[in-house]
Amino acid sequence: MWLAILALVIAGAAVLSHTAPAPFLFEAFRPSKSLWRVAPTAGTPPTIYLTFDDGPNPEWTPPLLDALGDEGVPVTFFLIDEYITAETAPIIRRMAEERHAIGLHSGTRRLMIMEPGALATRLALAADRISSITGQSPCRLFRPHAGWRSASMYEGLERGGYRLAGWSWGMWDWNWWQTDPARTARRLARKASAGDIIVIHDGHHKNPRADRRHTPAAIRLLVPALKAKGFSFGRLCEPL
Repeated sequence: MWLAILALVIAGAAVLSHTAPAPFLFEAFRPSKSLWRVAPTAGTPPTIYLTFDDGPNPEWTPPLLDALGDEGVPVTFFLIDEYITAETAPIIRRMAEERHAIGLHSGTRRLMIMEPGALATRLALAADRISSITGQSPCRLFRPHAGWRSASMYEGLERGGYRLAGWSWGMWDWNWWQTDPARTARRLARKASAGDIIVIHDGHHKNPRADRRHTPAAIRLLVPALKAKGFSFGRLCEPL
């Protein structure tokens, strides 16, 4: 019986080691290969890193940018390459003009099994598309879909000069299918600590126009709550 339980635990750890909320095995052996939390720097204010996935969303990224502008905080957007279109190009340009960082993202787990050279090429092409819109290179960070990663992905990122970006344990906007902005803001503000990376979604990996109205609403509640606790806000490019 105990052997069966142990086998299940080992199997579960092996599965979770490839999943974003559990940076177990890969990071235990090569912690420099990925970024899940930013080590606080002595003598600087406690800093939180807000990040947004699965955009740009032509419907709801602009209201999110409005909220961020009103609050005066810089963030990092991780963009899905397929969502970079003529329609969304002005939104991406606005992100850069308003001094937000931009990283690379994916809406599929297939990149886990992509040959390292092909992945490096894919990232380079995506970066070139962003650069052609903003006039500057994106952040050298890549966030895989749902955090699913593999040894070949790490090799491809290394070849391309990128680092994998995750997020701090429990610091995401998934809330048991609840989209109440107040509930999301309360939970994240309560759990926040210096160096945390928070991930929130302004888009969806299957629906480029997904209803994300709760995201800008949550930001208008979350940012003042974090400021009240003494946090400042940073872009993930800066710790690199």
